Amino acid sequence: MNTSDPARPLGAHLPNWAPPVVPTGEILQGRYARLEPLSADAHAALLFRAYIGHDAVWDYLPCGPFSSAAQYHRWVRDITADPSFRFYAIRDLETETWGGVASYLRIAPESGSIEVGHINYSPALQRTRAGTEAMALMMGWAFEAGYRRYEWKCDALNRPSRVAAQRLGFSYEGVFRQATVVKGRNRDTAWFAAIDSEWPALREAFDVWLAPGNFRPDGSQVERLSDLTRLVRVSSDPTL
Repeated sequence: MNTSDPARPLGAHLPNWAPPVVPTGEILQGRYARLEPLSADAHAALLFRAYIGHDAVWDYLPCGPFSSAAQYHRWVRDITADPSFRFYAIRDLETETWGGVASYLRIAPESGSIEVGHINYSPALQRTRAGTEAMALMMGWAFEAGYRRYEWKCDALNRPSRVAAQRLGFSYEGVFRQATVVKGRNRDTAWFAAIDSEWPALREAFDVWLAPGNFRPDGSQVERLSDLTRLVRVSSDPTL
């Protein structure tokens, strides 16, 4: 901060700042999850099968539900050709099944900001170690690549997404009213973010939670991730 004139405060100098690289589709591998660049030919049919009968997973997304595997295949083909997205397919290594997708988007290396979004977990991937680790792997790649800010945005009515953001250590930053229109309906958008200085503590929280010893023989957790990330968050969602 410029301390020479308190009446004209300025942001901190970043003398060593350099824009990070744009994600190029690196495979992200963990203990419970494997993330591969989404491919229509490799993943679409298997993912469509995981979503069948669960149309509610599309409620807050700008796309879907899809009436056929061919229709979903076309959507995957088209979205993965859009350079503004970097989509991953998520494989649960415990069940050996593909269960969902997530993407980097609003990628802004010049400001060091990147968002995770378009998250769509089938019921089989929800509330699993693989699902949590997938988010930890994507966050870790972003911060270790040099991004300063990692964003999560969701429909303000999407309570499960708001809960997930806070559990993963994102701090609540407010609601943008009437931010957009999705499927002919108004969308207020809730904003969350984590920043690079918080990553070491968040990484430790993920490591503790994902450790095999944190799970009892019946699969229940000893330490809750939300308890581990609570001290890292600078603000909490008042609706939760």
